Amino acid sequence: MTGTTLLILGASGDLTSRLLLPGLATLLSIETDRRVTLVGADLPQMSEDAWRERVTAALGRADAAEALPRVLGDTRYVAGDATDPHLLGRLLESLEVDSDSPLVIYFALPPQVSAAVCETLAGLDLPENTTLALEKPFGYDAQSAKDLNVLLSKSVPEDRVFRIDHFLGLYTVLNLLGLRFANRLFEPVWDRDSIEKVEIFYDETVTLEGRAGYFDRAGALRDMIQSHLLQVMAVVAMEPPASVGERDLRDAIGQVLRAARVVDPVADSRRARYTAGSIGERAVPDYAAEEGVDPELGTETLAEVEVEVANQRWAGVPFILRSGKSFAAVRKQVVVHFKPPAHIPDGLLGRDTPDTLTIDLRPDTFTLSLTTNGSGDAFTLGRTDLVGALGGSQLEPYGEVLSSMLDCNPRLAVRGDAAEECWRIVEPVLAAWSRDDVPLETYPAGSQGPEGWSSTR
Repeated sequence: MTGTTLLILGASGDLTSRLLLPGLATLLSIETDRRVTLVGADLPQMSEDAWRERVTAALGRADAAEALPRVLGDTRYVAGDATDPHLLGRLLESLEVDSDSPLVIYFALPPQVSAAVCETLAGLDLPENTTLALEKPFGYDAQSAKDLNVLLSKSVPEDRVFRIDHFLGLYTVLNLLGLRFANRLFEPVWDRDSIEKVEIFYDETVTLEGRAGYFDRAGALRDMIQSHLLQVMAVVAMEPPASVGERDLRDAIGQVLRAARVVDPVADSRRARYTAGSIGERAVPDYAAEEGVDPELGTETLAEVEVEVANQRWAGVPFILRSGKSFAAVRKQVVVHFKPPAHIPDGLLGRDTPDTLTIDLRPDTFTLSLTTNGSGDAFTLGRTDLVGALGGSQLEPYGEVLSSMLDCNPRLAVRGDAAEECWRIVEPVLAAWSRDDVPLETYPAGSQGPEGWSSTR
């Protein structure tokens, strides 16, 4: 396997030490023949020893001691402003890359800085095999996403742009596809005639965790639903692709997103913010009192929208997407609610709720809940759960992302048109919220959400 140069812009930040370097460590510990030259760059000064200690600590946390010598052998850190064309140009010239050793430039930077660096890169000659990897959010609305796509196209072709969605890892995608398309049981009933609604949850116990600088200006709708959950929805709702190759998968995802819309941004959306409470033994302050938060922004920590996919398969079926922080328990699920049967023979009593298929995301499992005859009384219906494990990756989410990125395989990346469509879908909701057409409700940290909200609409 040929070597790849990974240039991390923003290498002194939390993202690099908390997620990127441990992800790289797990990748190198499993793919032992992979060779990566790691170069860090950022504004703060950092000695070579300090940088190497940072890399060593990250790899140590990931239990990747055997990969450490391979990384430390070539790694270095460069201090400077990546928006400076002269400095960035010299840095790129110093990298030993060619057609056999591609370059990946990873933007571990705030969104506005990433856009400025992209503008700088557009005026430079990049090595032929360069991939640009950008964290969310990709723009702040549909127009800015479109402008950023145009800017990126001046530097590299679309298949060399890696818009990162670490939530939708390779195994998660393949599990969803395999469960649906490789089983004759599901595909004939995967439509509006048999399915009542689909819910996609991403409830977290984590709070603000020192991310006020980003989250307080983004909120739960932009942070999770606009990016990750709409992508999950598209995989659940897609038409059968010809293959699991990059083009077929991303074409199918794009087709769903183009058909998706929020019919009524006021009636079909809800928002809330956590107040003081406790999660287990941990006391949590009111969100508005968290360090760095501007209470006047009215930022939501819990968002829910109802999306319709207006096509032949799904017209009229609500896809309910919800994500929130400071919940009592973690819930990362896709729940498919099937319609009740048209008729149940007279004499069968006590029928439970309609059948459901619940897919848990990381750890990847599924539960098929069916109505069956109850034990003890054959005339009374009950509920039986069939539980199974799905394939799991040895890699952490960022390890999966890096693996695809270093191999220049954009299958896990968000395509440019999909990024724009996601903004188009949520923009009417954002506009309604900015006008306060939808009230900002509250819920105590450590609860199940606002009073009156249930897990279903």
